[in-house]
Amino acid sequence: MDAPIHPEELTNGPLPAYRARVAAGDLAADPSQLMAAERLQDLWTKLRGYDPEPATANKGLLARFLRRKPAEGAAQAYPSGLYMVGAVGRGKSMLMDLFFAAAQVRRRRRIHFHRFMQDVHARIHAWKRANPDGDDPIPPLADTIAAEAALLCFDEFQVNDIADAMILGRLFQALFDRAVVVVATSNITPDDLFKGQPGRDAFLPFIALIKKRLEVLMLDAGRDFRRARLRGMPTWHVPPGGRAERALDNAFAELTGHAAHRTERLLVMGRTLEVPIAAEGVARFDFSALCGQALGAGDYLALATHFHCLVLDGIPRLSPDNFDEARRFIVLIDTLYDHRVKLVASAEAMPDQLYQRGENAKMFERTASRLEEMQSQEYLALQHLT
Repeated sequence: MDAPIHPEELTNGPLPAYRARVAAGDLAADPSQLMAAERLQDLWTKLRGYDPEPATANKGLLARFLRRKPAEGAAQAYPSGLYMVGAVGRGKSMLMDLFFAAAQVRRRRRIHFHRFMQDVHARIHAWKRANPDGDDPIPPLADTIAAEAALLCFDEFQVNDIADAMILGRLFQALFDRAVVVVATSNITPDDLFKGQPGRDAFLPFIALIKKRLEVLMLDAGRDFRRARLRGMPTWHVPPGGRAERALDNAFAELTGHAAHRTERLLVMGRTLEVPIAAEGVARFDFSALCGQALGAGDYLALATHFHCLVLDGIPRLSPDNFDEARRFIVLIDTLYDHRVKLVASAEAMPDQLYQRGENAKMFERTASRLEEMQSQEYLALQHLT
């Protein structure tokens, strides 16, 4: 599905790999992306062989304090990280793919920031259960994370939860004190993190820390590459099967700039919705996974606000025989339409032929009309609404 990142591409770092992609025609040349690739190349050079000695519990507080002093002194003893900001479709994840794959750091980890914070809370809870009389879980947690990774790469850095906000400053200070280097992508500038939320005043020191320890890079490309790629792209493929699947594979790769895909998990009303394939704001599902199980409006709203485009495989003919799936599909399309999410799909029939018999066929007419409109160039040019 994705254009593989070949080892020979990355021998000399992310910048030559980026230039090779442009020269091959896989990427359109963009000054903003080139600037980011140059900064990532500089960090890649500084991090070659980077492997600071991790703090361990058996070294005790004195050893941890001695390790911490250089990072807390006037001159930082390790490279500053990067915080790449840009709207969807600007190529942040593609650049992160090239950087992370090329990084010559033995202990490195890449993770979606929301997933990282879920893991942090789970570890804090486990530590408190194991140490009911313990004073502070942050130092041992930071020791553990630093032992696992000297380079932490975060996708989609954002803060929406007060529980996250209240621990981030102390946790990241502890990680920086342990010489962990952070690279992050985000749609939000540091100054706008947690904006308008209760308790934000207590969060401001974390923002100051991020701006001090990470270089902030703005990817201000003049256009959304995904929306540009959609122009002229067929978005409805009939019937499902090998040919349609290959077309959807190609569409996903093109819309994501051939970025490596991953599984993402969205928190919906206290539970987790798993997105099996996602990259660069594009999600991919089989119809049965999205409409064949007990999902509802809240799940589809989370998808519509989180993703710019949905690639959907295998929409069947609909009828009273599979009305539950049809009802969910109607809710899904209404939600995508309201948020101007772009849809690329394979189906058993054209929209106006999908639901032809039964008492609810009339109800589907509006959905069919919306599906037709969603294929128009006018709709494809619309800005995604989050």
